[in-house]
Amino acid sequence: MVHPYAILGFLAAVLPLVATPGASLALLVQYVTDHGRRQALPVILGTVTGLYIHATFALAGLSALVMHSSQAFTAVKVIGAAYLIGLGLWTWRSAMAPARAPARRYLPVRSDSVYTQALLANLLNPKAASIYLTLVPQFIDADQSFDGQILILATAHALLTTLWLLAWTVLIRRASRVLRKLRFKRTAAKIAAVVFLALGIRTVAT
Repeated sequence: MVHPYAILGFLAAVLPLVATPGASLALLVQYVTDHGRRQALPVILGTVTGLYIHATFALAGLSALVMHSSQAFTAVKVIGAAYLIGLGLWTWRSAMAPARAPARRYLPVRSDSVYTQALLANLLNPKAASIYLTLVPQFIDADQSFDGQILILATAHALLTTLWLLAWTVLIRRASRVLRKLRFKRTAAKIAAVVFLALGIRTVAT
């Protein structure tokens, strides 16, 4: 078991990373604004699944291999950056769609598609993987079960992320009248697109 103080310390350390606007929040704003609060669930589930996959990789030692192999690490960065840039360009193009074609903009969106986008946005982010290589080990007791401790910390990370995205969902829904306006939707989509592009370019540059 992880000591409660260790869990609190880990959450305090990871909170700034969770609170930093990223791909998950951009997806949340985009889909909740356009399709309602139900789309928050696949975004959250996709993001949380990505966290558990990173934790599993760290547990299996695969993340360590990627982080210590410059070629493998570069490959992950390039793939993740390409996905984020592509998502940003697609989002920007959607925001610029003519207003005379509302049917296209309001077609029902498949939850599994949103889930996949959120999963890939998290999974292809090397910075998320590095959390479980650089941050998690600082809160693990060598005398306790390594597997169980990573699972507990990953669950704490997932719960914190879920609460953060749920809080944003409530905030977005409270502003529903403003968010329903086409002008705001386009502005929000453009902001999301810029976030995706910036994250992609930053991934390549670092």
